[in-house]
Amino acid sequence: MPNPNVFAFNWMISVMAFHGYYQQALGYFSLMQKMGTLSNKYTFSVVLKACVGLLDLNKGKEVHAMINKMGFECDVLVCNALVDMYSKCGKMEFARRVFDRMPSKDIASWTSMISGYSNTGRLNEAVVLFEQMKLEGLEPNDFTWNALINGYAQSGDHDGALELFSRMNRQGLCCDLITWNALITGFARSNKPFEALKLFKEMLVVGIKPNHVTVTGLLPVCGLTGSGRIGKELHALIYRLSLEVNVYVASSLIDMYSKTGSIEAAKNVFEAIHLRNIVLWNVMIGCYGKNGIVSDSLQLFEEMQNQGFQPNEVTLVSVLSACSHGGLVEKGKEIFRSMTEKYQVKANKEHYACVVDLLCRAGEVEEAYELIEKMPMEATESIIGAFYNGCRIHGRRDLAEKMAINLSKVGLKKPGALVTLSNIHAAGEEWQEVQNVRKLMKGKGVYKKPGLSL
Repeated sequence: MPNPNVFAFNWMISVMAFHGYYQQALGYFSLMQKMGTLSNKYTFSVVLKACVGLLDLNKGKEVHAMINKMGFECDVLVCNALVDMYSKCGKMEFARRVFDRMPSKDIASWTSMISGYSNTGRLNEAVVLFEQMKLEGLEPNDFTWNALINGYAQSGDHDGALELFSRMNRQGLCCDLITWNALITGFARSNKPFEALKLFKEMLVVGIKPNHVTVTGLLPVCGLTGSGRIGKELHALIYRLSLEVNVYVASSLIDMYSKTGSIEAAKNVFEAIHLRNIVLWNVMIGCYGKNGIVSDSLQLFEEMQNQGFQPNEVTLVSVLSACSHGGLVEKGKEIFRSMTEKYQVKANKEHYACVVDLLCRAGEVEEAYELIEKMPMEATESIIGAFYNGCRIHGRRDLAEKMAINLSKVGLKKPGALVTLSNIHAAGEEWQEVQNVRKLMKGKGVYKKPGLSL
């Protein structure tokens, strides 16, 4: 089309976002701006879904600025998409600001906020909004109830989730597949695999057929049970029920097989999907890396780029982690140094943690120390822990002590790094230093749970 109009652009953006090609969706949106085609409210609602798919908060903020500039800040459809984007990117204060400024709200507006609070563990605020919604004359629908049920289930509140499930039944609302999915997914995400599997069996008994949402929510728990058999049975059930194995189901299957060490089965699933998205590439690259097949992980990383996919933050964490486990120090450093320039990805804490681990495993503890010192953000527990572990293995007590000077400035919440430092001093029979570390832990309110033998 020589001059595509707004409707043509909206279709292309929508199709790309729907199939998981979020970067390409944003690419069409950028092309739309360059060609001078004015966006409408439907454009913005779909573009914000692409931002959610990438979890790209900065791009979401840019789109929000354009929305305000073009006068769509009071449109219900656009505001709902903004609330959804900020909620799913973990910025509930921004979502609430948009919500409170909306001149009119519909059920979707309330449900998005309730869902956001539920998913971030702020159940009290979710319940307050749930009750306030009813006071304002809007009756919660199935999606609203499910958002709250999912929140209770994710928080591990088994009784609270089932009580809401019963209340929903008593009020005459249909506890359909969506409700069952909310319960099963919630328990799966709160690391309650056996409860999730029990609910799944009960769902089948009452005659409700699962869909792709059910299986993508349930597959991750198969790895937590320590039984590859359950995962294989679920995979077989997917075929028996003729469920579509799309990129999301395939990603969950690969992740499940990765956790149970069935690499060949994971590879077969990956190769059976011809229309792949970035998520599918990432999970397969991570599968090879986590299971020590580093050469295949890096080869797939190259193949992914050759097929036109731009690596994102998750891809690079997987690749750097693979380099660390494979001892490929120079390759890992090369990828890390070229992240911004070559891949347009800004290094975050996870990337730094991978590189520190890579350097410490290889004995380059001094370089790891210098990297931590130059980090543009505060070091995390995992970064400090990896560094101290490297000091312990390679006998660099001097660097451990230098890092200890900075520990008082780091708000660590977990005991791992400080316990490792204490062990380093204990190994050298430096009991006064051990005592100093324990005092530091006490002063910071950091306590290690005692071990337990079963």
